Amino acid sequence: MGEPVPRRVLLVSAHPEPRSFHAALRATAVEELESQGCIVTVSDLYAMRFKATVDHSDFPAPDTHEPLNVSLAQRRSWKDGSLAADIQTELNHLLEADLLLLMFPLWWFGMPAILKGWIDRVFLSGVVYSRSAVFELGRLAGKTALVAVTTGAPSQAYGPNSLNGEMNDILMPLQRGVLGFTGMQVLPPFVGYQVPYVGDEGRADILAEWRLYLRGMNDLVPLVMPRLADHGDALGVGVRAN
Repeated sequence: MGEPVPRRVLLVSAHPEPRSFHAALRATAVEELESQGCIVTVSDLYAMRFKATVDHSDFPAPDTHEPLNVSLAQRRSWKDGSLAADIQTELNHLLEADLLLLMFPLWWFGMPAILKGWIDRVFLSGVVYSRSAVFELGRLAGKTALVAVTTGAPSQAYGPNSLNGEMNDILMPLQRGVLGFTGMQVLPPFVGYQVPYVGDEGRADILAEWRLYLRGMNDLVPLVMPRLADHGDALGVGVRAN
């Protein structure tokens, strides 16, 4: 028997400072995953100066007879091979990956705009989802996703009856609305709390926890996601899950 095929990982990183603790977390992830035999592709969005807005330039061969409908333009451009080059490159990385790892600082209870823009432009209609191909029928079924975030607030600011609420509730638009929605199995998030204020020793502890988290990924229980089959009326009149 041949050797097992290494797991392909797409690590998408969103932080503007190359000397940040985020960069140390990213480097640790690459080192640890590669030590496990993974092939890791890193998309460092700020370093790439990734364009974060969807506009007409994403579709070099537009239908000039109609106003821009992003979903339809994505489908058409994918079909005729006319997507903007940066979208095509990132989409190829996504489709080739077994594991999608999204890493970012939590800003205003969400992700940095550049990462939201990456999702808006790369998660193409008709390719990663369609109206009746979501959740368990999503086009990215079989892939795994993981979110790793850092915060300025301490851990006690998150959780039941806390000031900021449950972290999974905060991350729901991403974990459920993007990753689960497109069919991926979503692992519990990794959170590095209070990064600017814990000192060098505290940050070293977070790096050690992150390494252990990555080593134990296979033992993690994925988050529970809705099933389209349980919501037969969710697709609207005349459309059925299949």
